[in-house]
Amino acid sequence: MTQKKQKSTQKTTKKTTKRAGTLALTLTAALALGAAAPAPALALAPAPAPAPIGAQAPSGSDARISTAFALPGAKVYPEGIAADPRTHAVYVGSYADGTVYRARPGRSEAEVFLPAGTDGRRTANGLRVDARGRLWVTDSTKGVAVYDTATGSRLAHFEVAAGTSARFVNDLTLTPDGTAYLTDSSRGVIYRVTPRQLAAGSGVLTEAYDLTPALRPRPAGSFSLNGITSDRAGRYLLTVDMTAGDLYRVDLRTGAVRRVALTGGDLKAADGLDLAPDGTLRVAHNATNTLTRWHVGADGTRAGLTRTVTDPALQIPTTLVRVPGRTLVVRSQFDKGGPMDPGAGTPTTFTVASVRGF
Repeated sequence: MTQKKQKSTQKTTKKTTKRAGTLALTLTAALALGAAAPAPALALAPAPAPAPIGAQAPSGSDARISTAFALPGAKVYPEGIAADPRTHAVYVGSYADGTVYRARPGRSEAEVFLPAGTDGRRTANGLRVDARGRLWVTDSTKGVAVYDTATGSRLAHFEVAAGTSARFVNDLTLTPDGTAYLTDSSRGVIYRVTPRQLAAGSGVLTEAYDLTPALRPRPAGSFSLNGITSDRAGRYLLTVDMTAGDLYRVDLRTGAVRRVALTGGDLKAADGLDLAPDGTLRVAHNATNTLTRWHVGADGTRAGLTRTVTDPALQIPTTLVRVPGRTLVVRSQFDKGGPMDPGAGTPTTFTVASVRGF
């Protein structure tokens, strides 16, 4: 490579990195405000329309990106996803109005499972299905509710303590003993709901861990904690600071918090996390249209980057879930008139991507 070309490449790389950082900060600020105020206009390259269902979309690697199913509605802006291993149904939540959709196996379009505003829900961020088939749905403005997937009836609900000003209940994970852990992106804390609390049916979200002393300083108004996952043995939690790009390990026995040693990259703009039993951590990076794959050490204190897929066909991926043979990724289109940039563009049909080979 000539010296001139090398300088040009370095300049382009710096511009791309800077733009990705700006997008991530704009997204966190907009979400923290509940998308109530228009975000500054951003110069974004138009994202291509998703591939037809079952058709392969172009990708910068051997990962094969196609469309798993569509979501009905013009302003869905989906955020969370969960799969029920018993029925193979997939649930997707709308950040825009709190609608929860259900995609049945073999269907090309999801159906409305919980309509917008059900039980006063304004958003639907993190979703999980527990071992008994109950669907957990977080509302960033309030807390979390639990639903019967057979009937759609609410079984329990837990809310942030009254008088708590800054809050953004984001994502959740479930440990083998049935305990739920939830991140608050504004406060930097992790809440906990135990099986005993679930049986009681309602209550205030318990603050289990405060990570703010361990977090790096961040710009005012930006998020810290976002995605969260846990190991299959129930020993520890992993949660990401999406602004700093750090991954944290929380020991569930001692409560100790430590920064995971990352090699090969970082987790800036990281949103959803999915940890497989073999130690493979899959991550959706929203503003950069990127998926990364990491190998997590046996004790969860180290992780090395093993794979990166960047493709505009991911359309601002917010989270992901691993199902047999593929990874399902939420295409949020937050930059098309959504919380990332309310005044820019018109979204295409909202869909969930299917990624094979990742």
